[in-house]
Amino acid sequence: MAGSTVPRVDAAGVAEAPLWRAAAAFRLVTVLYVVGFQLVVQDRYDAPRLSWLFVVVTVIWSGIAAVATLTTPARRPVVVADQMMTPALICSTLLVASPAWRQDHQVLPTTIWVANAVIGAAVLGGPRAGLASAAVMTAAIAVVRGTVDGELWRDSTGPVLLSVGLALGLAARTARLARSRLDEAVALAAATAERERLAREVHDGVLQVLAMVSRRGHEIGGAAAELADLAGSQEAALRALLSGSATGRTDGTADLAALVRAAVGTRAVVSAPSEAVVLRASAASELAAATLAAVDNAHRHGGSDVHVFVLVEDLGDEVMVTVRDDGAGMAPGRLDEARAEGRLGVSGSIVGRTAAIGGRARVDSRPGEGTEWELTLPRTAPTPR
Repeated sequence: MAGSTVPRVDAAGVAEAPLWRAAAAFRLVTVLYVVGFQLVVQDRYDAPRLSWLFVVVTVIWSGIAAVATLTTPARRPVVVADQMMTPALICSTLLVASPAWRQDHQVLPTTIWVANAVIGAAVLGGPRAGLASAAVMTAAIAVVRGTVDGELWRDSTGPVLLSVGLALGLAARTARLARSRLDEAVALAAATAERERLAREVHDGVLQVLAMVSRRGHEIGGAAAELADLAGSQEAALRALLSGSATGRTDGTADLAALVRAAVGTRAVVSAPSEAVVLRASAASELAAATLAAVDNAHRHGGSDVHVFVLVEDLGDEVMVTVRDDGAGMAPGRLDEARAEGRLGVSGSIVGRTAAIGGRARVDSRPGEGTEWELTLPRTAPTPR
């Protein structure tokens, strides 16, 4: 419907949603481990009742964080709070356990629960944020243990946290990029489908009328021929516009065959390779325009029943477009005479346009034998300034 709008989708939020759900489930599982670990070691703490208080705080915070991170607006503040809450709970071990215990055992909320903060930072901010969070948590654990030595790394605390931060950060970034590419592809497909729909509707109406006006105007001649030329040029421009999605590429190149088909429309029979004939976009556009000028010239001077054939060839080091008609032809030297008379239509629109992009145009014509144009462009032709 006209005026309707498509709701915008948060691509990053959609891409990360499975990771956040998995992180919430992991957090709840680690809470069970925290409670189980507490039941086993509570009698070995210097302050068991206080340790239970910190475990209750851990459980409550885990529930809040697990639920909140499932909602996009709450993720960032919860993850930031997690980076402060987790080190605080790590350091709470100093209040409930002796130095000897802390040196030989894991911290009160357990190392596996501490990984939740790293996971949240990695999913939200990528690998750098994940590594930074892992470094902070590892440092906090080292402070509680009272020593920074090989023991911290021998029990895999630091390496595990750093690996989690790096791996999940890369996974989150890849998921966001993949979702972005998918959204772009879906949008391009939708735009192409809409363009094709419009092309069908326009082809059934406007293009057929323009083609008829162009054809009949050249048959009538006189003042109608000028109207026919205008109709023909507008038909070609409209065809090129409607086929733009098929001819243009994101790397600055274009398919010459598609451009030629769009330009000449039904005014000539076009033969081309099944694969795209790729040239830089500016050169392909100019060569297609020169081809259209040759087709127009054939219809203008070849007679009312002229047939025009266009052949697009990919010769490897160069491309060639041949425009051949079975019209009246022209006498040798006729182009030179027209140029001397100041009539630069053919020399400018075909020869000059081809030369400007580093190509060459050759014409072969005799009275009663039709006309053949060969437009050749080397692939190594320099880009015109």
